[in-house]
This record gives sequence, structure tokens and C-alpha cells, in this order.
Amino acid sequence: MNFKDKTVIITGGSQGVGAATARAFARAGANLVLVARTRKNLEALAEELRSETRVEIVPMDVSDIDACANLFKKTEYEFGAVHVLVNNAGYHERGPVESVSAEDLGTMIDVNLKAPILLSRMAIPYLREAGEGAIINVASLAGRTPVPGAATYSATKFGLRAFTLAVAEELVGTNIKLAALSPGPIDTGFIMDNIDNVTDLTFSQPLSTAEECADEILKLCGNDKRERSMPPISGFLTTLTYLLPPVGRAMRPLLEKKGRRVKRELKAALHKRASS
Repeated sequence: MNFKDKTVIITGGSQGVGAATARAFARAGANLVLVARTRKNLEALAEELRSETRVEIVPMDVSDIDACANLFKKTEYEFGAVHVLVNNAGYHERGPVESVSAEDLGTMIDVNLKAPILLSRMAIPYLREAGEGAIINVASLAGRTPVPGAATYSATKFGLRAFTLAVAEELVGTNIKLAALSPGPIDTGFIMDNIDNVTDLTFSQPLSTAEECADEILKLCGNDKRERSMPPISGFLTTLTYLLPPVGRAMRPLLEKKGRRVKRELKAALHKRASS
């Protein structure tokens, strides 16, 4: 897909994977609409990118249905069309399900599942009108195999992945592409700022960078893949443990041991970085 002068909406677009994706689309010549809750972060990234492309910011909560509808109206008004939606906004409150508040459980469902479903539904008519387009949903390896200690997050990503694959089938024969990116741990503040509460199992898998995720998002807009797991070997592992739960339970102690070691190393590196 040629992104020159196309219009891309990115939720969670001010930091981490969202910011890296914005930079990648800007380099490709796309117009950007960046969505996040914090205006200050959006303004800083927009100022950085406006030397390369046109950028609009929309500070909003993606769980606000009216705000979502206005997002598309504003985008069409500013740029004339919508071509790509990247549902990247995410929320994670970690811990055993009984230790997480009902409010936080609801927020995970609203941000990680309800919002991308509604935004995708709202985007499709605009993409049809544009004659082509793509919706890329940022899921997770936690949406490919159940993750204890992240039960609700895992459930929302399972749901988002299923939604993506089902709607992709509904849109066969159109010029609208749906796909899911399912990364493992990513070296961003989403997990690194809360490293002590991240499950050891998570760190058993190789870290990806935000830039690697951004590159895959752009590729998914134009290739024939419905999903990309990162890294691929972790995608294979999650499929194996999902299809064969006893294998997953047998492997878990070894994976958690590896994850604890990796976590210690990462914490040491973070401490060194902070003190230097």
C-alpha cells in the first residue's frame, strides 16, 4: 500500500508503539491523526513530525463512544478521507483476577476490546468511501494462549484477535484489509515502567522494540497476512501451549525460571541507566 498523502488514525498514538508507528507512517508520507488521553504528549510528538507531514491531534478517551464518532468526522473534515486505522491504545492492570478492582477489569475491557471494536465498525464506511484501506489491531501473544496473572488482559486480546479474523472474513472481496499484530513483550514503558508486576512468564519471550512493531504494522497494511506474531517462534510456542494445555503447564516452570532471570537482568540494566 502506498501511504503517500493517505490519512492514518493511530490510537495510543503519543508514546511507545503508537509513537513509533506515527514516525514510520510520517516517513512514508502519510497524514496523521494521533489519539491519546494526554494532550501534552500528543503535542510534543506532533511538533516533532510536522516538519515531515500534516498532523492533527485528538486528546480523548477511546472508551467514549461519542468522542470516537467525532474523531472520524474531524478526520474527514481535515483530510477528506480515512485510509488506515491503527487500534493501538491499551490498558493493563496486572495481578491475579481477584486482586484487581472491578473498575480496572472494566477499563481493560473497554479500552482493549470494546473501543477497537467500535472504532473498527465506525471506520469501515469511511474506508469503503475511500476505495481502499486497512485496520490493524494491536493484540498480543497473551491473546494466543492464556496468561495467568493477566487473565482479563489476555481475554481482551483473545477477543480482539477473534474479532479481527472474523471481520476480515466478512470483508473478503473488498479493498479493506484487517489484520492483528500479536507481539510479546515490547521494550516500552507499558511494561518496563511496571516491571515488578509483569509476570515472569512474559519475560520468557524475547523483547521486541517499538520500531520493529511499527514496521510490521505498515507491512500488514499491504500484505496478505491476517496476523503477525512477534517474534515468530513465540507465536509457534503460544499455538502449541494453547492447543496442548498439558504441554503448556509442563513447560511453565522452566519458562518462568527463564523469565525471572531475564527480569533481573533488565532491572539491573534499568537501574544502571537511571544512575548514570
